[in-house]
Amino acid sequence: MITQHRSLLVDAGFRHLTRAFAFLVFILLAGILVSLVYGSRDTLVRDGLAFLWTNDWDPVKQHYGALVPIMGTVISALLALLIAVPVSFGIAMFLTELAPAWVRRPLGIAIEMLAAIPSIIYGMWGLFVFVPLFQEHVQPHIVDFFDGIPVLGDLFAGPPMGIGLFTAGLILSIMVIPFITAVMRDVFEQVPPLLKESAYGLGSTTWEVVWKIVLPYTKHGVIGGIMLGLGRALGETMAVTFVIGNAFNLPSSIFSPSNSIASALANEFNEAGGLQKSALLELGLILFLITTIVLALSKFMLLQLTRKEGAHH
Repeated sequence: MITQHRSLLVDAGFRHLTRAFAFLVFILLAGILVSLVYGSRDTLVRDGLAFLWTNDWDPVKQHYGALVPIMGTVISALLALLIAVPVSFGIAMFLTELAPAWVRRPLGIAIEMLAAIPSIIYGMWGLFVFVPLFQEHVQPHIVDFFDGIPVLGDLFAGPPMGIGLFTAGLILSIMVIPFITAVMRDVFEQVPPLLKESAYGLGSTTWEVVWKIVLPYTKHGVIGGIMLGLGRALGETMAVTFVIGNAFNLPSSIFSPSNSIASALANEFNEAGGLQKSALLELGLILFLITTIVLALSKFMLLQLTRKEGAHH
């Protein structure tokens, strides 16, 4: 009887301890949110919501606005997705549907190794290898090719400096490909083989099986993986700092130097004080809210996939 009572006490203590660990996550998130709000109170009170659409950033005159960093963050992340999603889809589809067994494991490991490379290495490679190559041999031809074409001529315009939003987006795409690929591969493997075999038996091609069977079955998981990649791209710091140009200017094209929230924080926070520090902390608050929303949406998409799987079974 005493042994049973002791076991119940140990079980209850363990349950409460694990619950405390779980709630610790929420406490940490709340602490971060409160500290960011408190640290940015000066600009929150002075500028209010106007901080979001003001494009001035002048520490001398104490004028601060988040429009340029927000645009740089969003545009570079979207460019990264435009490049990474098709590539990740192709890799995941090859690994699950087309690759021979002896290729799948080495290729999968190679893709996962990309995620283990530190972001500063990507930034250094981008600055010292890709930027000169892009500046001399790629960007001038792209600018000349689209010159004079409505819309596209303005989108691909500007002096060939190599650094800018497009370069940042390209580096980010290489960094998020392993994450998106891993999620896509996992959800593609959840498709029951019977569905695919039935489609092949009816004479469907591989592309038809992918488009009409695999993607509809896994669409929530695919969207969730893309959202996870977007969250990774939005918060990247060092790699973007190396190649985005770090200029507080509204971009006139995707080749324009600009800035992101993370790179602005990395470049200026160490020397900031007073109102500038408050403005930088408010930028951090904005990034915190953006990434939180994106990751929450991705988790919701993955939850929908899980519920769908339960319904099928």
